[in-house]
Amino acid sequence: MLLYLPFFIIFVVPVQFTMQNYNYPEIETDILLDDVVVEAKVYNLVVFNDEVNTFNFVIDTLIDVCQHSSEQAEQCTMIIHYKGKCAVKKGDFEELVPMRNAICNRGISAELM
Repeated sequence: MLLYLPFFIIFVVPVQFTMQNYNYPEIETDILLDDVVVEAKVYNLVVFNDEVNTFNFVIDTLIDVCQHSSEQAEQCTMIIHYKGKCAVKKGDFEELVPMRNAICNRGISAELM
């Protein structure tokens, strides 16, 4: 007596992941405070490219103001240079306004979005 067994072939396809600068949409969350619902909005601190400031100056600014690691600041600076802008920090409005002001006071263009 002959038994037929199913035969399966599995193909494994390698997938390569790349880092890209995504513009994340604004996210609204609900926070419950003493039975009152308050909507909290998440903002992006976006830094724009210019032809005035050097790479090292922008890197040092991101390290000082945003508390980035040197690698993170360097990557953000490269994205700013090649893409024209980069969201360097996310958070609530009150947290990001002083950072934006400190970056702008150093002569670098930045906005909250």
